[in-house]
Amino acid sequence: MFDKLFRKKSKVVSPRAWLGRVASNTWVGKEAALASLTQGIMGADGRYADPLGLARHQAQVYSQNGEDGIIAETFRRIGTRDRFFVEIGIGDGQENNTRFLLEQGWRGVWVEGSAEFAQRARDTFAQFIASGHLRLVESLVTAETISALLQDAGVPQEFDFLSLDIDQNTSHVWRALTQRARVVCIEYNASLPAAVPLEVPYAPSGVWDGSNWFGASLKALEQIGTSKQMNLVGCDALGINAFFVASPEADASRFRAPFTAEHHFEPPRYNVVGHAGHPASRVARRWLSGTP
Repeated sequence: MFDKLFRKKSKVVSPRAWLGRVASNTWVGKEAALASLTQGIMGADGRYADPLGLARHQAQVYSQNGEDGIIAETFRRIGTRDRFFVEIGIGDGQENNTRFLLEQGWRGVWVEGSAEFAQRARDTFAQFIASGHLRLVESLVTAETISALLQDAGVPQEFDFLSLDIDQNTSHVWRALTQRARVVCIEYNASLPAAVPLEVPYAPSGVWDGSNWFGASLKALEQIGTSKQMNLVGCDALGINAFFVASPEADASRFRAPFTAEHHFEPPRYNVVGHAGHPASRVARRWLSGTP
């Protein structure tokens, strides 16, 4: 697959180079913290022993908070169809929720409002863009523009996966979106009570002020999901992202019911995961460099 995707003139980019980027984006602080979380919080709460729960499957390759593992487990349960993704708010692409999918052969669209971050992503992922596996759209999104923007970018009316994290207007943009994803990962505000449907008032040019007044509560997102025929099936253990699956595929035999904010809410544990660098082992370094 790599030989086919990353051919540049007559030279093939080695998979070793891409695997090296996995090593550089793995963080020992995150690994230790997630392991501690699993053994501590999860061990003390019977919910995490439920095989239908999702938080126990969190794992981090390129994602920020273990989303990679939850996304993989969700699609293991329901299967993939078109293997098409959309991620809105990607940063520079180094650490997000769909880079791992992209490197597994998925196709998709990234949307980023920062010109600086968008250019970094274009530089880093130029080969994916050239191959047609990735389209990068540099644009701020609003509730009024999101559907047309994605349509112009070639996003199908129905596709496999959406990741949405734009801080302030996340809930309003999701509500306005007319395209439908089978699986959605969306940021929620865990500082707000699980049972109360609260969201920041919509302002097209609104930006996060750094306080805990941003986005929407889990109950508000649950209600938006219901209106889109999607069930809330879980949250990551750090209290950052909520996961939704299309209702016909999200039944109690596959995911932990009931599909309510009160049942799936995780409190904010934002400071659990750190960012200490994790250097590759000497053996890995030799392998990555092609040294015997």
